[in-house]
Amino acid sequence: MKEVNVFLFIFFCCMIPAIFATTADAEELGGSSDVSNEFCLGCHSNPGMSSMLPSGETLPLGVDKQYFDNSIHGRVGIGCTKCHFDHSTFPHPALPAGIDHREYTTQKNEACGFCHTDVAEQLKGNAHELSREAGMVQAAVCSDCHGAHDTKSLDELKPVASQTCRHCHSEIFDLYAESVHGEALLAEGNTEVPNCIDCHQAHHIVGPKNSGFHLFSPDICGNCHSDKGLMAKYGINTDVMNSWVYDFHGKTVKLYQETQPTEQTDKAVCVDCHGVHDIRRPDDPGSTVMKENLLRTCKKCHPTATANFPSAWMGHYRPDVHKYPLVFFVTWFYRLAIPGIIGGMFVFVVSDYFRTRIDKRKGKLHG
Repeated sequence: MKEVNVFLFIFFCCMIPAIFATTADAEELGGSSDVSNEFCLGCHSNPGMSSMLPSGETLPLGVDKQYFDNSIHGRVGIGCTKCHFDHSTFPHPALPAGIDHREYTTQKNEACGFCHTDVAEQLKGNAHELSREAGMVQAAVCSDCHGAHDTKSLDELKPVASQTCRHCHSEIFDLYAESVHGEALLAEGNTEVPNCIDCHQAHHIVGPKNSGFHLFSPDICGNCHSDKGLMAKYGINTDVMNSWVYDFHGKTVKLYQETQPTEQTDKAVCVDCHGVHDIRRPDDPGSTVMKENLLRTCKKCHPTATANFPSAWMGHYRPDVHKYPLVFFVTWFYRLAIPGIIGGMFVFVVSDYFRTRIDKRKGKLHG
């Protein structure tokens, strides 16, 4: 009890010089209940400051002023009470009985939507929100990704988004780290390769359980792999989307996308062959599309496939005089022969028709 009284005495001593600043701030803001950050930091700049939650957990209350000043909110002058709007007066309102640390964090997250209304709309129905509704209280909220008092913007977070996601999705991160994309980003610092939010989005997060994600996943891959300028830098064929759409798998998937976008199909899309988070180079011994491993990959959908089954696939290359020349020349033979034969037959029928008419007319004249 004596320790509590000492703490209250020190606390009120800290509050006295800030009271006048509070009044001045309120007058400056036209009677607003907002108070200056300096007023709040009069107490909360103490790094050891904390409170005991009703759940028995310790809630840290200290705020590093430098961290806050360097945050996106600090740089644009957002005040503490813009987020902690119910703490503009002292004593602060009591916390609900039984509240724990995670519930407190989740409740405070609701304040973000008051300013970021567009993002709040994007968050509706995302994978994290659906998980929380299903009872997974640890599913990420705004501050888990952006930070609480050291808040970072989306542009600042994008290069390190995969490390942020790692806090919860560590097993998936480990797979990604060994993939062709992960190695380029994490080992080489190449930010042109996709990370988590490039595929799953940042706020309207979608995943395999979201309707249509698997069906439309080729469009995600196509964003990069159809970019001629980007792919030219790495010597990667840009005809992947067209060649995939050209075959049976792609034609069927595109038909589903256009006619039944909410339905799933068992026809192969990019991730079914190349992998999801563990995508490797085609010449990597562990790649699912390497020649030696391709039959096993095909058997996931075609269990009766034999050793020569993958040989019928030409990869993502259109046949030309250098690659698959036999298919190239046969294709051009039919391209020329079919119009030639049909065109010749059409000319023959038309000419025969007119010849017959001419002969009949001559017959009548002679008669």
